[in-house]
Amino acid sequence: MKTLKVDLGERSYPIYIGQGLLGNAELVKPFVQGTQVLIVTNETVAPLYLEQCKTAFADFDTHAVILPDGEQYKNLDTLNKVFDTLIGGRFDRKCTLVALGGGVIGDMTGFAAASYQRGVNFIQIPTTLLSQVDSSVGGKTGVNHPLGKNMIGAFHQPQCVVIDTNTLNTLEDRQLSAGLAEVIKYGLIVDLPFFEWLEQNLEKLLAREPQALSEAIERSCQNKADIVAKDEKESGIRALFNLGHTFGHAIEAGMGYGVWLHGEAISAGTMQAVYLSKLLGDLSDADQARTAAILQRARLPIVPPSSAQMDKAMFLDLMAGDKKVQAGRIRLVLLKAIGQAYVTGDYPQALLEKTLDDLRP
Repeated sequence: MKTLKVDLGERSYPIYIGQGLLGNAELVKPFVQGTQVLIVTNETVAPLYLEQCKTAFADFDTHAVILPDGEQYKNLDTLNKVFDTLIGGRFDRKCTLVALGGGVIGDMTGFAAASYQRGVNFIQIPTTLLSQVDSSVGGKTGVNHPLGKNMIGAFHQPQCVVIDTNTLNTLEDRQLSAGLAEVIKYGLIVDLPFFEWLEQNLEKLLAREPQALSEAIERSCQNKADIVAKDEKESGIRALFNLGHTFGHAIEAGMGYGVWLHGEAISAGTMQAVYLSKLLGDLSDADQARTAAILQRARLPIVPPSSAQMDKAMFLDLMAGDKKVQAGRIRLVLLKAIGQAYVTGDYPQALLEKTLDDLRP
């Protein structure tokens, strides 16, 4: 087992990475404050891992709520099912919520924990690659709105993150690839050596070799933990994690949540950011080609939906509703080179529109 730390002073917490951790009571017991535990999971994960997870909390008054599975259910209506269980079961302020599932479950459980009685503890037990390397770490929680992704939420850090890599054995191939989009992102924004390692080891990750997966998860989490420790609430450097996300979130909202997986949309959005970076004269043709190649090898899309599905006006309108917009200006994460990202709102509008016009299937 590997243990990392998210260093946030008194609110610091560990990330445990290893095989067979799901039912390990000794890992989670120190982080349960009271006697009540509510495990939040979904219809896909529950039959696979709920009972095993419950064994880790056998010493507590443990209950579960099972939500529908999918990005289209990441909304306030579904979130109310968690609040109904908490209020109906008279859970107190010392209760602990446990997120057992992918990014949707983690985000909603964290937001429920941030909101219930103005804040209770929660534990992240992510079961998808995307949630293990990204959404479970850093305390971003929330739900979607029809007009924008993750527009309603809060920063609320977990007590600990338990990553059992064995859960990836039951992950669909498409979901595994979606997670690789976020893994590759870390190499692109801040870690060229990691990007080069991914180029050498991508087929091992697709084959789910345990050692390679553990290495990729550890390096991704370490990159995220380092930046979150410096910028918890995204006032500066943490915004780099949004490479491809302003484009990608527009794709998710425009196509309807769940049609494109988050990682698929981020992959196409990353190539749009890369293309704009090249138009600005910052990024070389070679780096653009390397980025496209590794995303394609990961079985991810590198172009957004067609103009017939999402025209330019729709794209721009959805991007204008992004959380990173400041004073009406769409701020984007772009690249100067692989491993060197920056955030800017200072680019010609014409080049953004050319990007939306040129990169189409």
